[in-house]
Amino acid sequence: MNARTQDMSQTPLDNFKRSLGAATKAIASAPELEVSFGGDVAGAVRDQIMLPSLPPKPKPEIIAKARGQADALALKIALHDPILHNQTRPSASPARMVFEAMEQARIEALGAQHLSGLSDNLMAALDARATKRGFYKTDIAKDDTSFAEAVGLYAREVLTGRKLPASTDGIMGAWRMEIDAKAATRMNALKNLLSDQKAYGQSVQQLIQEFELGQDLADPEEDDNSDDETSDNENKPDDSPQDQDDDQQQGQTEVSDADALDDDNAEPQDMVDAENIDGEGDDNDQSPTPDGMRPQPTNMPDPYTVYTSSHDEIIKAEELCDIEELDRLRGYLDGHMAGLSGAISRLANRLQRRLLAQQQRSWTFDLEEGMLDTARLTRVIIDPMSALTFKEEKETDFRDTVVTILIDNSGSMRGRPIMVAAVCADIMARTLERCGVKAEILGFTTRAWKGGKSFQDWMAAGKPTAPGRLNDLRHIIYKGADMPWRRAKRNLGLMMREGLLKENIDGEALEWAFRRLSSRPEQRRILMVISDGAPVDDATQSQNKTGLLENHLRMVIDKIENRSEVELVAIGIGHDVTRWYRRAVTIMDVEQLGGVMTEKLAELFDDRPRAGR
Repeated sequence: MNARTQDMSQTPLDNFKRSLGAATKAIASAPELEVSFGGDVAGAVRDQIMLPSLPPKPKPEIIAKARGQADALALKIALHDPILHNQTRPSASPARMVFEAMEQARIEALGAQHLSGLSDNLMAALDARATKRGFYKTDIAKDDTSFAEAVGLYAREVLTGRKLPASTDGIMGAWRMEIDAKAATRMNALKNLLSDQKAYGQSVQQLIQEFELGQDLADPEEDDNSDDETSDNENKPDDSPQDQDDDQQQGQTEVSDADALDDDNAEPQDMVDAENIDGEGDDNDQSPTPDGMRPQPTNMPDPYTVYTSSHDEIIKAEELCDIEELDRLRGYLDGHMAGLSGAISRLANRLQRRLLAQQQRSWTFDLEEGMLDTARLTRVIIDPMSALTFKEEKETDFRDTVVTILIDNSGSMRGRPIMVAAVCADIMARTLERCGVKAEILGFTTRAWKGGKSFQDWMAAGKPTAPGRLNDLRHIIYKGADMPWRRAKRNLGLMMREGLLKENIDGEALEWAFRRLSSRPEQRRILMVISDGAPVDDATQSQNKTGLLENHLRMVIDKIENRSEVELVAIGIGHDVTRWYRRAVTIMDVEQLGGVMTEKLAELFDDRPRAGR
């Protein structure tokens, strides 16, 4: 009877979501996969697929688009080997963009071979994305990005045997003749390689050479004996630490080509240019030193530079979103994390008891002013000529403390990790406030994918070499240290806004949080960083020497840990941060975050604060 009542309470939309989730798990061959709805962009993070929110009564085209997005993500989980993909893809664009577009075409063509309904869904999602991105326009800019898009669309048409939707007429009109002239024969040959990702990838590399993009496919080992400093740094083997970090970041977040670009503020995937990577080395080839010896390579990292900071922003959460939307997102966060909140609250209460136990009140007596010492009033009664005595509570180091929680707002945190981080930070801030400890919550990301206006400025300036950081920072203040928790509560819902999470430049974010702490009047300052990966910004990393972002992060950490009185602790989610931070812990399950945050804060307060201020 209860089951029947529950079924009757389900709306048609609920039934659709449940059915779509079941179908997605079946296509992905992943029974444990979690399918949820929220935000504006579809994506896959680890073992979770996030689909855009649906209106109460969605139109047929919206339902078809949702099905297509879910099918594309499920197929990528089932048919795509990210390790093999990372081994065969080019290291820089535009070749890399073409390679990515061709792999997405392979996945969807292979998945749609035997399921006509799935093919229809993918076509509906493509039509929606093409319409949103303006692929129907006749004035499409003929650049590397639109070329990669056109190659992917052309491959989809050839490999599936289905005509592209009319919404792609503009971009295909601009590029079809050129692609057809250079690639028609090889594209048709790819039909027989769909089930062999490695052979398909090798054939795509040959296709890229047909497009005269072969310079981006240079084998890193070819220049092993070169004395050119730039080549030594730019063409490192695939198993270098930076490449491993980049691969891990990509492995944690799989966003389909049909979905990741739905974000209005997103830049096209991997929109970087490798034209000048080798140019710097050419200048040095014929430049002997005064004694006739060629300059020797050095392992010293280049100084960290920023191409332009004019597009960066430090912004309060309430300025990025209207109040009604923040309330809705906060409700969404509370609704999904109700069970987790209870567990974290119990841990936080335990922390609160430990903190309050340390707040031993001590007093100075026999003062001429202050708070009346009522315990000594009997002396006045016995001897009316005795003067009243006063007391004053001594200040404790414990109370004079501020804690900053800095949260990675990168795209790889999308889904459950950012939900858990938001709830944990919320409850920790509330707990610390009850104990008389001020707390602030900050977030860091970028304003665009793969380079924003900074990247465009660099392109317009002629692409000078070694430009430094090439993306627009977005540093977000969710709760200031002096803001009461009740006023900041709704702000944390902003983390659920899907288009917010982009790339992460950790070094500058850490430096920003450190500067804010350094300006605080409190004697003891604690900075807690929550992150799930190394710094990642494709535009910056593709146009500079390897390790620019990582070296800068290490320098900032060294400054804070060894030359300041700020106490720094880091928590890595699925990523080993112990190699970066002296005081750090790595968790493999995001559900552990609340307990680890509680324990680390308790350890810090159990320790004696640093002396020497």
